[in-house]
Amino acid sequence: MHPSSILGRASTFSQRNDPAALPLNGTMDQADGLIEQLARLLEYLGVAIILGGVLLASFWCVRSGLGSGDWRRSYEQYRANLGRGILLGLELLVGADIIGTITAPLTFESVGLLAVIVLIRTFLSFSLETEIEGCWPWQRSRRDGRGAEPQR
Repeated sequence: MHPSSILGRASTFSQRNDPAALPLNGTMDQADGLIEQLARLLEYLGVAIILGGVLLASFWCVRSGLGSGDWRRSYEQYRANLGRGILLGLELLVGADIIGTITAPLTFESVGLLAVIVLIRTFLSFSLETEIEGCWPWQRSRRDGRGAEPQR
């Protein structure tokens, strides 16, 4: 059992004993349950996208390598496609973490843990994007030739 669900049940129990909280208690529990299910669904979707990205990138790499014989280019495309799948999956996992905090009781420990998880996943996303693009995000426009005209 997840620790936040134990704390959530304890706060629900204390709300049940509060007569003023009784009319909204059932509705809030249903909303919390729905939000938790949506967050879990988003987590599963994120994992499925990562796994699907691995399978698709692998298939495309083998097909490209066998078709063209240029395995070096196929490998470079494989890494980029693999990174894109992981990047998209990580974005969904971060979203699921944020949505999951809506129903969890907020403590300094839970907020700190969420912050660390989001920082790690954001760093991974940033690193993957830099690896895929081959340059820092602020250098992309210059690399693509879309840089701003110098001021005179």
